[in-house]
This record gives sequence, C-alpha cells and structure tokens, in this order.
Amino acid sequence: MKPPEIDGDQLQRIIDQHRGEKWGLIPLLQEIQENFGYIPPPAIEPVAKALNLFPSQVQGVITFYAGFALKPKGKYVLKVCRGTACHVKGSRSIIRLVQKELNLQEGETSPDYQFTLETVACLGACFLAPTMLVNRSYFGRLAPARVTSLLDQYRRNKEDEST
Repeated sequence: MKPPEIDGDQLQRIIDQHRGEKWGLIPLLQEIQENFGYIPPPAIEPVAKALNLFPSQVQGVITFYAGFALKPKGKYVLKVCRGTACHVKGSRSIIRLVQKELNLQEGETSPDYQFTLETVACLGACFLAPTMLVNRSYFGRLAPARVTSLLDQYRRNKEDEST
C-alpha cells in the first residue's frame, strides 16, 4: 500500500498562516505533522521560503528533534517504554510480543499504515510500569494478555472503518 496522499492546498494554507514568522518554524512543523502524520519532504522548500530560511536549516530542525518524522507513520503509533522501571517490570517481553503480533521491528510501520512501533527511553509513567502509549492514550501495568487484547481492539477499529 502506498503512503497517504498529501493535500497540497491544505499544506499551503498551513504554511501561509506562518509566513514570515522565523520564530514559528517549530510550531509550523508541528502543525504540518499534526495534519499529515509526518512532514512530507516536498514541504521543506516551501516552508523555508515562507520563513526566509535555507532548506538545510528546516531539514536540520526536523532531523534534530525526535518528535518530527519525514516518513509517514501508522494511524496508531505505539510507543513502548524501555526505561528502568519498565525494563525491570518486563517491558522487553512487551516489546517482543508487539513485534510478533504486528510483525514489526522498532521504528517500522505496517504496510497498511495502521501501526508504527517505537520504543522510548521514558514515558514518565513509571508508577504504571510497564507502560505503552498508543497515540495519546497511556496503558500501564501491561501483561501479555492485556497487550494482545489492546492490539485486537485497534485491529477491530480498522475493520469497523472498512465496513
């Protein structure tokens, strides 16, 4: 399956709202990513032009911050914590289970763009260890059965949308 299409008019409207705001690069990139799920590489040059920057400056900011992505991510981005508390409580087995269930390695996106698997150093929810974040929803005190159930729930969401 190919990545989702980018609406060029929508992209241009977002860029136009920030035209001339050199200080607004990060908010502009955040807005683009919020709307499209990533920052399409063809957006770099128009962003640079609108903010009177070099494309290399825009590219440098995108690649510096881990929160920005130049490749499309899945509809559901799963971030499994591998911090100390989560590690001690079994996050490694949670990561392996998610990899097996979704047939993904860390940093990969499923061919249907439904899931992206990432690991993070800390989600800041140590008291819920082991923890996983799916988009903006936290899930803690994870056990294999609960992880399988969560993944099944998100898979069903996909099936519900296609009917």
